[in-house]
This record gives sequence, structure tokens and C-alpha cells, in this order.
Amino acid sequence: MKTPIILDLPAGEHYICLCGDSGNLPFCDGSHKGNGGHPRHVALSEAGQVAICACDRSGSAPFCDGSHQAQE
Repeated sequence: MKTPIILDLPAGEHYICLCGDSGNLPFCDGSHKGNGGHPRHVALSEAGQVAICACDRSGSAPFCDGSHQAQE
């Protein structure tokens, strides 16, 4: 099971690392290139706390909708 990544983010566009290879975690720095990974693109109109999907099953990606719980 991959639980969501909970972050407090400012307004704007963000790329969240899902592969774990970034030198700037939790943000993507492009280190996934060649390993088949991909970041989560998150665009926020205002600052706030978000739950980012890390299981690739969310129906409301890039945000978590609890679908990871079905993997248990």
C-alpha cells in the first residue's frame, strides 16, 4: 500500500517526486528520467494542505481519494 503524501504547499504549480530518487524531496528534480518513474503535477490556486496520490489509483488524481485502502 502506498499512502498519500501530505504536504503544505504555496499557491502555484508543483511537481511531486514519486520515485524517491530526487535530491530535492518531496519535489521532482528530473532524477526519474530513465527509471520509468513520473512526478505528480499539482496546481493550486491558493496555498493549503494537500494529500497527493502515491498509488496511481485515485479517481481525483493528483489528489488522494482513499483508493489506496482497497489495496490492503
